[in-house]
Amino acid sequence: MAILNVNPTRMELQRLRRRYSVAARGHKLLKDKQDELVRRFIILIRRNEKLRIEVERELISSFKDFTMASALAVPNFLELALSLPKQRVYVDVEVNNIMSVNIPEMEFIKQNVIDLGDEKQSSSIYPYGFTHTNAELDRAVSRLDKILEQLLELAEVEKTAQLMADEIEVTRRRVNALEYRTIPDLEETIKFIRMRLEESERETITRLMKTKDLIANN
Repeated sequence: MAILNVNPTRMELQRLRRRYSVAARGHKLLKDKQDELVRRFIILIRRNEKLRIEVERELISSFKDFTMASALAVPNFLELALSLPKQRVYVDVEVNNIMSVNIPEMEFIKQNVIDLGDEKQSSSIYPYGFTHTNAELDRAVSRLDKILEQLLELAEVEKTAQLMADEIEVTRRRVNALEYRTIPDLEETIKFIRMRLEESERETITRLMKTKDLIANN
């Protein structure tokens, strides 16, 4: 704690009291914001952990199917079969502000390669015929198509958690600055000015009493 370099006057005392009131109110609001951010961050972390386990499990299964399909197929056939995809996949990203944090909201837009418009389209996910392919390849492609949404959701959750962690750190520093520096300094300065004013008032009363005694004796 430190006493601010101010003049010990009543006007300055009133100004510091207003600053103290604003600082105390701001501290409470920031503390509430920090608590809510931490609560949401914990929920995100748990959701992220669950999603990651599911995505990794599905990816492992899909890779196993691809390995099996590659073992059963003619050499270089898989590369040829998957070289001309039937769909383009775009990511539409919007921003939603939650508690001063710009949260990304992502969505996949799938479009036929022959379509030129911007409308969402749906088509077969298999870029090959079924005559010379095997069931393992079909399962692998199907698994990857289904897991795309989970992968995007995982990316969204992880980015949101990162942004919230940064905001929590910034808010924590502000809360600590108010709690351990600004508010104590204001309290100490207000106390100092009040003591100086009370001392000055006592000196004034003493002088008035002496003046009154001198006048009375004369």
